[in-house]
Amino acid sequence: MNTVENIKDLRAQVKAWRMQGLTIAFVPTMGNLHDGHLALVKAAHRYADKVIVSIFVNPMQFGLSEDIDNYPRTLAQDKASLISVNTDLLFTPTADTIYPKGYGDNSYVEVPNISDLHCGASRPGHFRGVATVVCKLFNLVQPDVACFGSKDYQQLQVIQTMVEDLSMPVDIIPVEIIREKSGLAMSSRNGYLTPEELAIAPALYKTLQWLSEELRKSHQPRDYAALVMQASEQIEKAGLKTDYINLCHAQTLAPAMPNDKEIVILAAAYLGKARLIDNLPVSL
Repeated sequence: MNTVENIKDLRAQVKAWRMQGLTIAFVPTMGNLHDGHLALVKAAHRYADKVIVSIFVNPMQFGLSEDIDNYPRTLAQDKASLISVNTDLLFTPTADTIYPKGYGDNSYVEVPNISDLHCGASRPGHFRGVATVVCKLFNLVQPDVACFGSKDYQQLQVIQTMVEDLSMPVDIIPVEIIREKSGLAMSSRNGYLTPEELAIAPALYKTLQWLSEELRKSHQPRDYAALVMQASEQIEKAGLKTDYINLCHAQTLAPAMPNDKEIVILAAAYLGKARLIDNLPVSL
């Protein structure tokens, strides 16, 4: 695996592969990799000849109350993991490389409406930071396909919308959530959890499963508000603090309507130092 830190070397390698007629898949990450990230790399190999992974802790997507300095950085371990799944190139830019003007004065990309809902409401400006850095990385890597995990369902929809709206020549490949045996969605932020909290955390997914089963029941009409309230009570009783539980149209992420057939349950909850997110699509 080759590792590059600057744009010149990245573009030189991409150009060389293009001259050989090779296709490129891209997996952007913030590092501290786990099996969920490695599943993205394995999926990327199915869609292209070469796979590029980036590790960049993006300051633009962190809010004022979020401590970017304490975000776990495990580059040596990450490199070993990426080698084990046959990554071809690792791009590890600095903040000065990505934002030479400083990210506060940088041009940005904003995906309206969908970015302001759910996690966007809890973390103002977060998805502007995500869209901006992903757009810039796409411009640098120029991939044919890019793989993103489905755990952050809203992020995936933001990126898909951006690519469609801006006519970017990149196919976005969603990759299913990788879970622990307990059902907890794998996340870098799970590292913030104590052993006691790790035993509590699976209650979030178990509650989404319960809510999905209730939605599938044939009784009509479904009282969405009452079901969401019951779900929130369940996770609060387990020891988590609800940020939100929302029933949404699967594509627009607008509030689900009674006649919607494809919906998604989006949820976020606090547990200790961690903010956990999860989702579960439901076909009615």
